[in-house]
Amino acid sequence: MRWNIESVRGHYEVYAADGSFLFSADTRAEAMEELRQWENEPIA
Repeated sequence: MRWNIESVRGHYEVYAADGSFLFSADTRAEAMEELRQWENEPIA
């Protein structure tokens, strides 16, 4: 999956390649960890 992380007023927002919002995080490291979890999660 392709994504984009943007810094927005003191937190980070993660968007899919198509521009749809995925989630927000307090830090960039937290956003990266969340992305790693999403990428390793099996598709049901």
